[in-house]
Amino acid sequence: MGILSQIVTAIRGGATEVGESIVDGQALRILDQEIRDASVELTRSKDAIAGLMAQQKLAQEKAISMERQIDEFEGYAIQAMNKGDESLALDIANKIAELDRDANAERDLASSYSQSVAQTKQAIMQAESNLKRLKQQVDTVKATESAQRAQATIAARHAGTTSAMGTAMSSLERIKERQALQAAKFDAATELDQGETGDLQARLRGAGITGGDASGAAVLARLTARQVKALPSS
Repeated sequence: MGILSQIVTAIRGGATEVGESIVDGQALRILDQEIRDASVELTRSKDAIAGLMAQQKLAQEKAISMERQIDEFEGYAIQAMNKGDESLALDIANKIAELDRDANAERDLASSYSQSVAQTKQAIMQAESNLKRLKQQVDTVKATESAQRAQATIAARHAGTTSAMGTAMSSLERIKERQALQAAKFDAATELDQGETGDLQARLRGAGITGGDASGAAVLARLTARQVKALPSS
């Protein structure tokens, strides 16, 4: 059971890492969507607060209207009392009490709406401030992400260029070595050819087939022979 538990834990850990990797890879997209969702909710909140303000205004208007009715019926009650009509005066008084209760209820409702509007406005202002800061932070993150991608691209290209240059330098060195070897072969062949020709000339001179450098006596003998040939025969 211990081994199975460890295997299950390892699988869960691997799944968590994969999930986090996916989330990290889509972090900016998720943030953008969350910002859009928050903006939509703010718009709905503003629509809702507009409704609350309308209800508050309506309740206030009702309360004011009832207060006017109360003033009007109070005048009627006074007139009924002045005429000695107690029954009518009592009925009017009951109507005034009813209007007063309703007016108080509308005033309480208007006050409740007013508090809700104030609280909602405060929440909206706070949400807008938070959303603004979030957008600024996202913009900063996006700029940093773009800069880091550019830096990674440059680094990758630099690494590739360095590798390519290293390969080119290696090829150049091999070419130089091959050319130096070929030149050495040419020099060796030339030396070998010159060495064989020199040995042959020395052997010819040793055999008396070719002479060495002409001496003065040899030159005089050659000239004397030429003159003898030139004399007329008797």
